[in-house]
Parts: sequence; C-alpha cells; structure tokens
Amino acid sequence: MGKGFFNVPVAVNEPVKGYAPGSPEREAVLAAYKEMYNSQVDVPMYINGEDVTTGNTRTMSPPHDHQHIVGTYHLAEKSHVETAIATALEARKTWSQMPWEQRAGIFLRAAELIAGPYRAKINAATMMAQSKTVHQAEIDSACELIDFLRFNVQFMTDIYHEQPESTSDAWNRIEYRPLEGFTYAVTPFNFTAIAGNLPACMALMGNVVVWKPSDSQIFSAKIIMDVFKEAGVPAGVINVVFGDPVMITDTVMASPDFSGLHFTGSTFIFKELWKKIGNNIHNYKTYPRIVGETGGKDFIIAHPSANAKQVATGIVRGAFEFQGQKCSAASRAYVPASLWENVKKHVTEDVNSFKMGSPEDLGNFITAVIHEGSFDKLAKYIDQAKADNDAEIIVGGGYDKSKGYFIEPTVIVTTNPKYTTMCTELFGPVITIYVYEDDQYSETLKLVDETSEYALTGAIFSTDRFAAAEATKALENCAGNFYINDKPTGAVVGQQPFGGARASGTNDKAGSAQNLLRWVSPRMIKETFVSPKDYRYPFLGE
Repeated sequence: MGKGFFNVPVAVNEPVKGYAPGSPEREAVLAAYKEMYNSQVDVPMYINGEDVTTGNTRTMSPPHDHQHIVGTYHLAEKSHVETAIATALEARKTWSQMPWEQRAGIFLRAAELIAGPYRAKINAATMMAQSKTVHQAEIDSACELIDFLRFNVQFMTDIYHEQPESTSDAWNRIEYRPLEGFTYAVTPFNFTAIAGNLPACMALMGNVVVWKPSDSQIFSAKIIMDVFKEAGVPAGVINVVFGDPVMITDTVMASPDFSGLHFTGSTFIFKELWKKIGNNIHNYKTYPRIVGETGGKDFIIAHPSANAKQVATGIVRGAFEFQGQKCSAASRAYVPASLWENVKKHVTEDVNSFKMGSPEDLGNFITAVIHEGSFDKLAKYIDQAKADNDAEIIVGGGYDKSKGYFIEPTVIVTTNPKYTTMCTELFGPVITIYVYEDDQYSETLKLVDETSEYALTGAIFSTDRFAAAEATKALENCAGNFYINDKPTGAVVGQQPFGGARASGTNDKAGSAQNLLRWVSPRMIKETFVSPKDYRYPFLGE
C-alpha cells in the first residue's frame, strides 16, 4: 500500500473472500450465525456515548424464519431525540475542532476492525437481519463498508489538498469547515454498508449526527455501532435512535440547528422530508444540505448483436441477487426478437437451477424478502400478471410466507411496453421483459428513456460499438450509473461512484469526493502580507 497526501495510506478495495467449503472464513461466519440465531440480543439506543433503554421494545426476527425471535430493540420518545440533538451539539464543540488526521485515524481503525475481528460477526448479522447470502453479505457489510471508510479518508485528504492559487502578495487558503449545527442520517435495510457510511462520512468531515436506521436493519446496525465505539468515535458524535420515523424526523427538523439530511430510501419519503425542510426553512440558522438516493426502475436493453448467454446472465444476476432488493436491481429488460428464444432458454434454465431457503445453507442463491409488507405487495403484482392478457409468467410466480417471506424469482413477459410492472418499482425478485422487433432498436431506446420516472442504473449489451454509442447518448438522462456489457448492479467504491437523478435522488455520488463536499462549508481565507497604506490608485493621477 502506497502513501498519499500527508502520508495517508492510499485506499485499495478490500478483497472479497470466497467462503468455499472448508475455508476458515466459511467456518467463522457459520459459527457466528449460529451463535446469533440461538441467543437473543437486547439492542439499546446509543446517545451521548451511553446505552439507552426505554422498556418499550419490539422484537426482531429473520425474514426467512419470521416466527423465530433473535432479539429486541428499544423505541425512542421525543425526549430521547431531543437529548440526542443536544448532546450532538455539545460534542460538536470539540469534534469539529479535532485535527482532521485524528478523525481519519478513528475511521481507518474502524475499517480494519471490520476487515479483521468483526468480519464474521457483521456478515452473519447481515445474513440474519436482512436475509443475505454469505456472498451478498461479504460484498456489502464487509467489503463495501471497509471501502467506504478507507476511501472516504483518501477523498477527505484530496479535498483538503485542493487549494486556490497564492501570490507573493497574499496567501489564499480554503478551510473546509463542518456544517454549523447537526446532521441527520436516515438509512435503509438493504445495505449494511450504506447504513454505516451515511453517518460515518458526515462525522469524518467533522459533523455530528443523529442516525435513524431502518427498523429492519437494527440487528446489524448494532454491530456497526460496536465497531465505531471500539474504533474511538467520541460520545455524542454519532447518536442512534429507533422508533416512530415521523416523530423522530419532526423532532429533528423542528430544531433550528438542523443542517443536513443524508438519506437513502423511498422516493415518496424523500420528497416528504424535502417538503418538511421547505416548510421549516425560515426556522433554520443555515440552509440545510439535502442529499438523497432513492428508488429505481433499472433496465437492461440488448442490441441484436449481443451475446444471448451474457444477456441472460446479466438479467439473472441483475434481477435476482439479494432477491432484487437493490435499488440498482434490473427490473425491466428489452430483448430483440432475434435473441429472445436463446435468452429465454438460458434465463429459464438458470432460474430453475436456483436453490431457495435460509442463508445459513450456503448452497442457496435466493432467500426471503425483507418483511410481510414487501411480500404482500409482490404477491399482488404477480397475481395480477397471472390474470392479465398482456402479461405471461414464463418462470417462477410462486410464493409462500408460512415460514419465511419467500417469493420465487419471477420473469414476466409482456406485449405492452408500458405494462404496470415495466413502470412500477417493485423492490423484489421480479423482472418484466418486453420483446422488441430488431429494426425498432432506436425507437426502443426512446421507450426506455420515457417509461420510468427514475434514473438510477441501466445497461446496454451490444457487440456493435455504434449501437453502444447510440444507447450511451440516447439514455444519458435515465441512468446515473450506466453499464456497457454488464449487469446494472455492483458499483464498487472508488471505481463507480453511485447515484441517480430524476426521481432516483440528488446524484451526489456516494463513494466519491463529490459526496463528502456536501458535508463541508468552505471558508476562504486571504492573508495579505503587506497591507496598502493609501487608498489612491494610479489612474487617479496626482
């Protein structure tokens, strides 16, 4: 590992472990999973460096085994949120003044704790809480979170290194101050890495945070806070509260010291939060920063020149890994008629080969969706597709919630390019495919652009470079992350900064310096070495 500016280690991506049979990592994660499954954990809130319990609790159960209780967590009252805000503001007095390299050291230590002693634990917690396979947990809760923590330190030093020109007359410098006040992180269930990064990146830049994790991710959120505590994040810098999201958000946004929202979740909720901020704008000491990554209706389009097997693999991996619960998951595809029979054959064979069940069985490719609400929504759309004349389910279509919230990976083929499931975000293992005529490629690109309100990810498969270039231009506004000959998922920190526009968010690119710049308020300092003593300029003459 080399050295960067100020001798900070140059960030490199954490290698993904394989978890092959007989490997030490496989044995370690299974042992950690079993221990968590067979014991009940009590998860307190964390305010001002102290565990806070209220006695008002809810239980936690794995989505793949919803009758089995693995723990409880405590719900906040309004007073707890107010205390979290007050203690964050108090902590800001010292944290915002701490030398940047000391803040960096804390989060670099957190990365190494996850890479080493916490790796099996945080992966097992993610498998348990969010029903991820071991591979999906490894690339998320271990590797991506490690990468966020390491690369954010590198991005921070790059930002600090960016300075204006100076002359012999004056020294010009930029001070990258944290925001004045406190920030609010609202994180989703689907990525442990996102849950850790949203509060951590703001804290790294000197901000203090009130963090509300998803109710469906609290089990693994506790592990994140255990890591942050051991790494040395001071009391009050990151405060964690659970409970009623409306009450918590209203309390946070009523404070005149609220200075920023870092959000990942649904488009509707993000718009509602933006509205609350707008309604309260006259109360704030500063204009709050608003950063959000929201929904997607992500696409794959295949050109007639594409390789059918590659297209099928892109569809299968892109749509069904982690049960399609990635905001980047492929949920609509456009396949030319000349390729369709081959693509259909490969997709059907692949889906029929999947094993589905608990992530504790490492042979399973598919596990459960996150909760009953998600299950019921998906089942409704599947049943509708079975009834509609312009849709056909060619594989999958089954579901069962007797033990876990299991939805079979489902492929719908439609003759209507604006069919409901071509337009509506489902957030589950369902993809809808429209077969277009080969000579309608350009028209189909226009259709892709106009079908969805979202603009998060998309992919083109083509061996014809002119066709790939045409798609790249025609689809420039409907995907913040665009892939050529690859599935539309799997962005890597430091390689593919992530985010979309339209109804998919503010496109502030998590995993890049662009995102960190949103959490600082630059101050320009000009120091003149010899000050003038006469107001007169030469043009005034005598």
